[in-house]
Amino acid sequence: MTETANDETGLFTVFNEIGIIHQLASALFLKVLPDGVHIAHFAILNHMVRLGDGRTPAQLASAMQVTKPTMTHSLKVLEGRGFIAVRADATDGRAKRVALTEAGRRFRDEAIAALEAGMAGIADQLDDGSLPETVERLRRIRRVLDAAR
Repeated sequence: MTETANDETGLFTVFNEIGIIHQLASALFLKVLPDGVHIAHFAILNHMVRLGDGRTPAQLASAMQVTKPTMTHSLKVLEGRGFIAVRADATDGRAKRVALTEAGRRFRDEAIAALEAGMAGIADQLDDGSLPETVERLRRIRRVLDAAR
């Protein structure tokens, strides 16, 4: 498929490109994840590394924008692999808290390293010095969208 010279340059086009990039990058990422571990599972681990432990399953479901039953299933998969520990909340015995294990942190780091190694040729084509600026612009988009949900 070729792009036309009169493609729009508005916000839809930006999000359309991000969506396509997401699909292509996800396909690459799936190649480095072990069987039974999905990108959504990795996203939970990555979220916990970025923002810290101790969130409830409901908070994680909200952050990942999935239903509570979907999050419960994902947490069971992660717990079964030893990547997280789900424990009773110290102040509210009815609630649960999720903590990342060392195995989970190590798995996340190894998955990122494998992805980066698999994308080395792509990185060479993209590294024109503008990646830090691109990352900051994408973070700004993320913050605006997160605040608007």
